[in-house]
Formats: sequence, C-alpha cells, structure tokens
Amino acid sequence: MHDENATPTPDESTAADGGFSRRSALRAAGLAGAAGIGLGAMGSGTAQADTPAAAGAARVEGRPGQTMVNVPFEARSTVRVGIIGLGNRGGGMIDLFLAIPGVQVVAICDPVKEKVERCAKKVTDAGQPAPGTYTKGDHDFENLCKRADLDLVYVATPWDWHFEMAKTAMLNGKHVGVECPIAMRLDELWELVDLSERTRRHCMQLENCCYGRNEMRVLRMAHAGLFGELLHGAGAYNHDLRGLMFDPDYYEGPWRRLWHTRLRGDLYPNHGFGPVSNYMDINRGDRVTHISSFGTPALGLAEYRKANMPPGDPSWKETYIESDRTISLVQTAKGRVIRLEHDVSTPHPYSRINQLGGTKGVFEDYPARIYLEPDHSDDVWHSFGDYAEWDHWLWKEHANPPGGHGGMDYIMLFRLMQCMQKGIVPDFDVYDAATWTAPVPLSHLSIRAKGQPQEIPDFTRGEWRKKRSGVDSEKPSA
Repeated sequence: MHDENATPTPDESTAADGGFSRRSALRAAGLAGAAGIGLGAMGSGTAQADTPAAAGAARVEGRPGQTMVNVPFEARSTVRVGIIGLGNRGGGMIDLFLAIPGVQVVAICDPVKEKVERCAKKVTDAGQPAPGTYTKGDHDFENLCKRADLDLVYVATPWDWHFEMAKTAMLNGKHVGVECPIAMRLDELWELVDLSERTRRHCMQLENCCYGRNEMRVLRMAHAGLFGELLHGAGAYNHDLRGLMFDPDYYEGPWRRLWHTRLRGDLYPNHGFGPVSNYMDINRGDRVTHISSFGTPALGLAEYRKANMPPGDPSWKETYIESDRTISLVQTAKGRVIRLEHDVSTPHPYSRINQLGGTKGVFEDYPARIYLEPDHSDDVWHSFGDYAEWDHWLWKEHANPPGGHGGMDYIMLFRLMQCMQKGIVPDFDVYDAATWTAPVPLSHLSIRAKGQPQEIPDFTRGEWRKKRSGVDSEKPSA
C-alpha cells in the first residue's frame, strides 16, 4: 500500500516480514511440493499440477454452519488483541492499536526475540500491562491463539503462513484479521469460509485501501447514484518492488521474491479489487463470476539481478516465472467488467488505478480526476476536490488520522475496533476475503490456459443476491 501524496513506501504485506521469513522460504518450498500447492517448484521455470489451486471452484454442497452474512460481533468495552508477526507491518500497526481507545494488546508473537522485546516496550510505554510474549519457534503462534483472554488475532506475517494462522485462530474461538492476501490456494479459501461459518468467528481480510479517503468518497458517490448505472471499474497493484525484493536486510529472507518462482498470475489483487468490489456491491447485490488473465514474459527480476546482484548471490539459483505485468478482466453477474493489473517487477510510478465508470461519468485516480454529467460538459477532466462534501463520516471525524498510508491504516483499525466494541456487523467478512483473494490462483490458471475464463466461486452460496451494507456504513449511535 502507498499514500500517493508521499514517497513510495511498501504495502502492508510487503512490510509484513514478521520475523518468519527465513523459515517460510523453506516451508513454502515444501508447500509447493509435498503439501500440494502444485504451482511451480522453487527454482524451476515450469509450473506444475495446477489442479490443487483450482479445486473447489464450482463447490455447491451445503454449508457446515449458518451464513456469516450480517452476523454482529459480541459487544465488549475493551477489545483484547493478539498480534502475530512484528516486522515492518506488524511492528508499525501495533502503534495504531495502542492509539485507539478501548483496545488492549495482550499478546505478541514473533520468532525474532528482539522484535518482541521492542514491541513489548511499546505496549508498556502506552501504559498497558506487559503483554504475553511468544518467541519459541515458528509455531508458537498456536500457543498465543489458545489464550482465553483474546478477542481478535491480527496476522502480519509472510503469505505462506496466513492460511494456517487464520485457521488456528478460528479453531481456538478467536476472530481473526489477516493482511493481504488471506491465502494462496482456492481450497484454502473455501476452508476458511467453512471454518468461519462453523466456528461463528469472523475471518477478515484487513484491506486498508478500502478505507482510503478517495476510495470512500467514490464509494458514497456511487451509492448515491452520481455515476449513474455502474458499468466498469479498474484496480491495480503497480509498485516497483525490485530493490526491496533483492534487499538482504529489508525482508528477513527471500519469501516474497520466491513467489515469483511459483506463480504466473496476480499475486496481490486485493488493493485494487477490494475498493472496486465495494463500489459495485459485490457480494451485496452482485457477484463476480469469471476471470480471464494474460501475462507478459517474466524478465524484470532477472534483469535487475544481472545489473545489481554479485556472482554467488543465492538469488542466482532462482528461475522467475511470474509475469512482469498481469492484466485480468473480471465479469460480474450483472454484466459489469473489472480490470485488474499487477506489476512489481518493472520501473514505473506507483498506481492502484482506482477507476469507476457509469452511464453518467467516470473517476480515475493517480492523479485523482473526475468527469460527471450534468456537472461537466466540456470533455475535460475536473478536480475531484470539488466533491469533498461526499467524504465518508469516518474521514469527517478523523480528518488527520495518525499512521502511514495517508491515514487509511488507522481508519480501518478504528472502524474494526468500533464494530467489535459496539457489537455490530463488520464492514466486510470472510466472503469478501475469499472473493478478493481468488484472483491469486485463478489468474495463474487462466494465464496457463492462454486466457481461458476461470470460474470464480460463489463463496456466499447464494447470499450475494441480498442487498446489505458494507464499508459504506452508517455512523453508529453513541
């Protein structure tokens, strides 16, 4: 993620090394083989056995429990949080948890003891009791999740661990919020949906871009009909990460770069897909049905390595298959079209595109500009600042929020904590998490099939037809 008004910085999962990275590289290699991820062996240029990634695409059997649609949290005056992963992302987000009234950080986990000690001091410096600490290896997070005094587990670790940690949290009776993407395989997404329904615990993709000021303004304008009937949208994660992926100190190990040896598709669709899905009420009156993806050759990382890495560097053993730029078209049940892009391997300015078009006009971001009838009739872009009156109530109440990424991190956490404290329905749920992440395996399969459309599952099992609120929420009563 990145605040367009600041110097480019890594997104949440870019920064979520969490101390697990040295081990996760080896763990992911095992997942790619014996555990059946089947999407290209490490160091191999040949993707293999795609079926496991797509398993469950047309799943229609009955749900293991009742739906989690419109299920509120249990009201509580204090939200007790456990944090797994204290790298750049988790180590920064702990500051925001501590800044929100009525939130207590009671447990923290990371195999790197220095990170745990540093974050434990943040907790006590904030005037809270010393948190429980978990540093005994890769799986000590399991002990954190077993605690009886936790309401929410927050996961900010390398992608390889997201599914397992979300699953463990729910099985231990905890709500869980996970950084992007929530899992890497389609069968894992289905398992998280089933577990959320069975355990009655919310499993949420903490997609901060849904809480950006521009995104929330466009959302309110779209719902008010200013764009007319919605027709198309676009979102992206176009962010040059070559330097960071080859930096031996930024990530603890090569975990993020190694995903470029395993998958060819969109590794990180959530930042672009989440906001556009909100605009179009995906899972709340419409749903996405199919995705077709195309990818360029994988040249950027190898060229960067040749120009910047010394002979003998471990990266020379890697063969990259991830497309430098992936472009996907997503169809909805109402016939709308969403374009998604992913590119972290070539030089270009940062952009999430963030576009929405309808029968009355269009908005495009980077830079923000708008053209709407009847306000405009000159075929010239106009200032989005003219529509500040449409800011979401959260941004009107928190005009200068703390934290990075332009304040959207704080807005997201504040709103989640508010929902938990007041016992109301969260703005998004496990169905949104699964939907926003489904392009990860499905775009890979589509590229392998030369763009053949891949079915996107209806994770809601028919509940998408019912209109309901989401991020465009009403301000709760005091």
